[in-house]
Amino acid sequence: MGNICRSPTAEGVFRHHAEQAGVYERLLIDSAGTHAYHAGEPADQRARKAAERRGISLDGIFARRVNSGDFERFDYIIAMDEDNRARLHEEAPEEHRHKIRLFLEFATVTETEVPDPYYGGAAGFERVLDLVEDASRGLLDTLARR
Repeated sequence: MGNICRSPTAEGVFRHHAEQAGVYERLLIDSAGTHAYHAGEPADQRARKAAERRGISLDGIFARRVNSGDFERFDYIIAMDEDNRARLHEEAPEEHRHKIRLFLEFATVTETEVPDPYYGGAAGFERVLDLVEDASRGLLDTLARR
């Protein structure tokens, strides 16, 4: 939503896994929010600390809002929850709406949404990391099959 918690965490985690898989150079990975609340700000400090504890850096990731070029530029537009997926669907040109997916569609968990940890404690950021690591592995597997 604001691009300072879940989506920059997912960007950092997916980059990390792509680097480990040796495919990072072949991918364009970025994150953006559906709102511009925090445009230009780095990832939330709690998200950065939680990721760092797992050896994942969120350095160099700054909040921005989704723009019209994103729908053209990317093969996958991934949302963390249904609300953001619906917002993206409204903004996307018809020919690009098929690209919009929920991140946990690629995960092994039965949950469908990555919960927003912003108003909670440290455990929420750890849960986000667990979910996005699972989904990142699944997305890499999906890309490998393409």
